[in-house]
Amino acid sequence: MSQLKEFRTIMNSVKAVWEKNKNAAIVMLIGVNGSSYRMPGTKMMMAEDAEIVGTISGGCLEGDIYGYAEKALQKGTPATLNYDLSDNEIWGLGIGCKGSLEILILPIKREDPFWKSTDELLNEEEEFSLIIEIQTGVKAIVTKYGDVIGDSEYLPSVVYEGARKSIKSQKRAEIIKWEGRTFVVDAIRPSQKLIVAGAGKDAMPVVEFAAKAGFSVTVLDPRSEFNKERYFPAAHHLVELPENINPENVKNAWWVIMNHLQSRDEEALNLALKSNPKYIGVLGPVSRTHEMLVNIGADLTIGEDIFSPVGLDIGAETMEEVAISIVSELMAVRSNREGKSLKGKLKIHA
Repeated sequence: MSQLKEFRTIMNSVKAVWEKNKNAAIVMLIGVNGSSYRMPGTKMMMAEDAEIVGTISGGCLEGDIYGYAEKALQKGTPATLNYDLSDNEIWGLGIGCKGSLEILILPIKREDPFWKSTDELLNEEEEFSLIIEIQTGVKAIVTKYGDVIGDSEYLPSVVYEGARKSIKSQKRAEIIKWEGRTFVVDAIRPSQKLIVAGAGKDAMPVVEFAAKAGFSVTVLDPRSEFNKERYFPAAHHLVELPENINPENVKNAWWVIMNHLQSRDEEALNLALKSNPKYIGVLGPVSRTHEMLVNIGADLTIGEDIFSPVGLDIGAETMEEVAISIVSELMAVRSNREGKSLKGKLKIHA
């Protein structure tokens, strides 16, 4: 599974390269055995003149990969690479991740309508599954409605069914083999929508870090002098009173409520509870949140239905530290983790 936002950044980089009349390739991590910096489905863009966007190994392998990407761009054909990072005699780099990686280099052409369709889906934030045959570069998209875009005539039904099912359930890109052919299937899903209720100064690092963590952030605050791009450049802006918003328009979102004005927090909490929220975190002490729940007539359990005080217990004090605490909790809940130390853990991504 890949984040739509990250793939869109890669495609935007590809289009920028095309505007310079240069060739580009998508480099994709398609297999991992053991430890790795990123998970299968991670993508990069590599183009002529050593232009690189994104990372697969955190910088350890990108230079070497680019040499192969140059050759693939010259030939215009896909290439696969295998790295065994446990072999120090070969690499001599003391690389921290000791797993083995399989990487696909896929040159992409501007005139290919498939990539225009891909770009449109990304900009519409539509979920889909991307399918690439590793040996040939045959490619297709299965939309959330089951439609196929691309090389449908070359797509085996077993791969189609696997891609269709993966849209909702896949956690990382997968390999499907059929009659000697090998396909990588990668579910592309939109970012989780996060609503930060409150445009105070302490909300600024929360919005910044949450956006960097892959959330699609909206700031909800009726004060237009504060809720604007100047202070929250990474966010959408909902300049409105919570009581005037239709819950259907903000449904299925994550919420962090931090207005510092209890009446406004109560309005935001009431709206959030009516909108089928995926998560609600409230800034401030438990006693204040309990009082707000009583005032709005909500019979909920703090610690189960409501995260209050919001954030992980990491000893945060400054605005930035508190923001890290809050976003860390968001990431932990999103990944169904408890937010504990990695100390002694054998597999990070498991």
